[in-house]
Amino acid sequence: MSPAQPPLWHLLLPKSVTTLRRGYSLQSLGQDAMAGLTVAVVALPLAMALAIASGTTPDKGLHTAIVAGFLISALGGSRVQIGGPTAAFIPVVFGVIERFGYGGLVLCTLLAGLILILAGLLRLGTLIKYMPQPVITGFTAGIAVSIFSSQVKDLLGLPIDKLPGEFLPRWQLYAEHVGATNLWALGLGLGTLLLVVGLRRWRPGLPTLLIGVVAASLVCTLGEAPVATIGSTFGNLPSALPQFAIPHIPFERTAELLPASLTIAFLAGVESLLSAVVADGMTGGRHRSNAELVAQGVANTASALIAGLPATGALARTATNVRAGARTPVAGMLHAVFLLGFMLLAAPLMRYVPLPALAGVLLFVAWNMSEVHRFRQLLRAPPGDSAVLLVTFLLTVVFDLTVAIEVGVVMAAFLFMHRMTGVVALESAHQIVDEDIDDLSRPASENQQARLPQGVAAFRIAGPLFFAVANRLDDVLNQYPDPPAVFILRMRNVPLIDASGVQAIEAFILRCQRRGTAVLLCGLQRQPRTILSQMGIDRQPGLLGIEADFDAALARAESAR
Repeated sequence: MSPAQPPLWHLLLPKSVTTLRRGYSLQSLGQDAMAGLTVAVVALPLAMALAIASGTTPDKGLHTAIVAGFLISALGGSRVQIGGPTAAFIPVVFGVIERFGYGGLVLCTLLAGLILILAGLLRLGTLIKYMPQPVITGFTAGIAVSIFSSQVKDLLGLPIDKLPGEFLPRWQLYAEHVGATNLWALGLGLGTLLLVVGLRRWRPGLPTLLIGVVAASLVCTLGEAPVATIGSTFGNLPSALPQFAIPHIPFERTAELLPASLTIAFLAGVESLLSAVVADGMTGGRHRSNAELVAQGVANTASALIAGLPATGALARTATNVRAGARTPVAGMLHAVFLLGFMLLAAPLMRYVPLPALAGVLLFVAWNMSEVHRFRQLLRAPPGDSAVLLVTFLLTVVFDLTVAIEVGVVMAAFLFMHRMTGVVALESAHQIVDEDIDDLSRPASENQQARLPQGVAAFRIAGPLFFAVANRLDDVLNQYPDPPAVFILRMRNVPLIDASGVQAIEAFILRCQRRGTAVLLCGLQRQPRTILSQMGIDRQPGLLGIEADFDAALARAESAR
């Protein structure tokens, strides 16, 4: 009999309520305040750059980071999530504004917020596990290329009034105007990029993005460089609180805008939950996925009411928050308060920021977002996974993000069905008889448990380790409050593994390594062993080794304790 599901109110309870109920000290407030200030310094130039790249004004990005960022932390299901505008929205937002104007974007953001709230209430947060890794990496890398494409105009200082939304016409226009490149703009943009990269490598604790933008602004102002700035392009930024207002909603265009709204909701949901999962790995906590979706919905609804941009959990800013010592959601709420203070006090100075410097910042963001190492790794995956990756990537760049995700997921589903057909036929032909195992993973039997030395744990994985079940490995380590010295994963009953399964194994090894636990794999069949080797998991730090059978793994574990 399966255990009863927890009540809905528990699944939607914000982490801020849970953590504050346990007590909140002045020491925690101090740590959260320092973390919030650190993240605010990072978010300040980024929020403006993302808004400009999306085809709107920099104050929209600041207002979104303040209002949506506060609500995502206050109402969300993660203790350390930082929310705001992110680079993933740039192609979608730019296209919506180009086709429907800014009023269309407000309606899209509002609809996306309502969709996210509904998804959380329907407990759809756990469905993130059905998103194949090649699709995620493909559209993420495609968005990175789209961001790069959108910044060439400002990076080169080209005299182009309006950029087309499509990739190929945009580059055709660049080619026509490349002779008018502004060397001052190119120098400021590349200089900002090189300064950010250099500081990030040699002094990673510094607010590198802000330092790069400030340095470029000083050079531009003192040298009287003939380049576009925030002031010359958008005028002075308003130094006042964002105003809430009920926007005009053109209901007659709802059907036209619904696909874009679904795309924004999808991106907000996927990116926020992926960010929350990464934060869990860094802190050892566990987020509430449905509470996170509701918080994202409320935040996007509020952003629409101030005519802001779509918002979601920001992975880089969340990681910065964790590294800066954040303890509770108060850090994210204070990050929004600090951003508001910066805007009220420093708005007159922001007019001197050159647009090429912000383009350099976004080039840095795009490179980090592209995950080139992950892309290369997936190219070594089985041919079907590589095809899903490349098709999703190309459709994202050349056509449309919505189409790319739909096609990628459908391809992955057909690929899975094809693989399962082969596995069923193989088992029928050889009449393989083994122990009945209902779960993907379960502890070794009682007799086998008795054979385990002190400090050694073992689990058996049974069945194909593919994208829809790979994330269940996360639950294995959570069953051990005191992490063992060695963890044996028995994989004799795993007939095949795909790219998402490989990543799940890799993430499991890294998580064990952070907890001081070495990992042994044993009993690998030919296909899983070949794929793990091709994708470099057999060379992963934290992996003690790969043994032929359980007895060899036990001997290896006993000698390694």
